[in-house]
Amino acid sequence: MPASLAEIALVFSKLGLVAFGGPVAHVALMRREVVDRRRWLDERVFLEYFAACQLIPGPTSTELAILLGYKRAGVAGLVIAGSVFIGPAMAIMLGLAWLYREFASSVLLGGVLHGIRPVVAGIIVWALLDLGRRILRGPWPVLVGLAVALAALIGLNPVLLLVAAGVVIAVRDSLATRSAPGGMAVIVATPLLGGATLLGIFLAFLKFGAVSFGSGYVLYAFLHADVVQNYHWLTDRQLLDAVAISQATPGPVFTVATFIGFLVAGLGGALLATLGIFLPGFVLVPFLDRIVAVVRTNRWAGGFLEGVNVAALGLIAAVALQLGRAALVDPITIGIALVSFVVLLRAPLAAPLLVIAGGVVGVLLLR
Repeated sequence: MPASLAEIALVFSKLGLVAFGGPVAHVALMRREVVDRRRWLDERVFLEYFAACQLIPGPTSTELAILLGYKRAGVAGLVIAGSVFIGPAMAIMLGLAWLYREFASSVLLGGVLHGIRPVVAGIIVWALLDLGRRILRGPWPVLVGLAVALAALIGLNPVLLLVAAGVVIAVRDSLATRSAPGGMAVIVATPLLGGATLLGIFLAFLKFGAVSFGSGYVLYAFLHADVVQNYHWLTDRQLLDAVAISQATPGPVFTVATFIGFLVAGLGGALLATLGIFLPGFVLVPFLDRIVAVVRTNRWAGGFLEGVNVAALGLIAAVALQLGRAALVDPITIGIALVSFVVLLRAPLAAPLLVIAGGVVGVLLLR
């Protein structure tokens, strides 16, 4: 393996093992490794890459790792950087999924999960507030976001809601500037196969990876709509447990796909779910320069993307309410969620520690 590829493998495998705390922490650790320590690029370029990765669906920090590998060593660097960053989290989630399947009914694990679930509810509400501060600019996006949340709660298709919100904001921007739309085509993804076959699992998670704009938290809205409500692969509580466990592990939160795939169809399901959800990022990253150019020069495309991000907030709000009903079952769990939310307002990188603390509290409540 050429020295540059070996270095890429070393850097991103290490990050995959130690990058707790979600996308913000991941990006901070990457900046320290590739800008401060190794000087692969300067900070301005690093931040431009990070901004570019937010223009495509999927896990932003993972796509930043893929992009850094691609810029460093072409397609080989792309594959290695992404694979070794995802690999440790996938392996950990696979082991935890086996433990969950074997021991979920045990009193001890039940106590741990009882304490963790409300922490996740607090994390999702904090994420909603944090993202809302950056995305909601003016009353019109707020109204669109609320409309999406209400529509999601009554069961409308999340992908259709993303597209509709994108079109609404794009049309508003176009009318405001008296410019015609730039002819951007939109394809609405629909479930191609809902059965719990290996092909069905791969296609479902491929769709999730292709439409999850906004943040990792919007993924949970798609998971709830399809995995719980449409396909009935998991219950509300099982999905909440999968989300909770993903918060306490390093690497991308999208490896929740590994956990769910294993519960649904064993090792094959885990591997295909993981491949499906991350594949769009690997495919789209080499085209980021062109995507950035389109968004910067085409007001219709830029407005559509803004609308998609607004809709993502609405979907997160809906899933927060839905999962909250399964997590907040008594005054103690409500208190745990409130404490988690307040702590995150002060310390946004504390999510993994809060999850662990919630598990400890859940065990103590057993006594």
